[in-house]
Amino acid sequence: MKDYFISMYIDNELDLDEKIDFVEEIHKDRTFKNETIGLLEQEKQLRGDIAVSLPKMACPVQSQVKRNNFKFWFPSFTGFATACVLLIGIFLLFQAAPVQHKVERYRFVIYQPETKQAEIIGSFTNWAPVAMEKVGNSGYWAISLELPEGEHRYSYLLENGQQVTDPTVLAHEQDDFGGENSIIKVAGL
Repeated sequence: MKDYFISMYIDNELDLDEKIDFVEEIHKDRTFKNETIGLLEQEKQLRGDIAVSLPKMACPVQSQVKRNNFKFWFPSFTGFATACVLLIGIFLLFQAAPVQHKVERYRFVIYQPETKQAEIIGSFTNWAPVAMEKVGNSGYWAISLELPEGEHRYSYLLENGQQVTDPTVLAHEQDDFGGENSIIKVAGL
């Protein structure tokens, strides 16, 4: 704990009350004081100049650069310009190509001859009810929707507000509201 306290002090991350506690601890514990001063000396060296001066070195390229600046910087500039053009091209390529999500037409059917209205709600409708159509006098209700690939949860809502799962789908899960949803996976074409 003391190392942490010292580190916080060195990095100036203590509030005023913690600084008071720190100073009081320094005055009480001589070992703690010596350890803190040692770490502060180390920090001082780390933050100081490592190299005071650089040695003089003869560099034949330097004199050549002075004589012919154009030959020295032109290849560097063209390399830099080429890299910039490539990066911009790659950026534009990815920006220009919108991500195409694969979709599949999926038909939902439920047999509910006694109901006068059936709707579907699910992750693909943002849980907003979508009306299903009655299939003649057969008692079936159906709707076809385009679904993006992935896993989807849904259930049917009947006229009395009753929520029912799809009896033709085996995968079900409890939702957060005490109901149950069917789960399907749609693979893109």
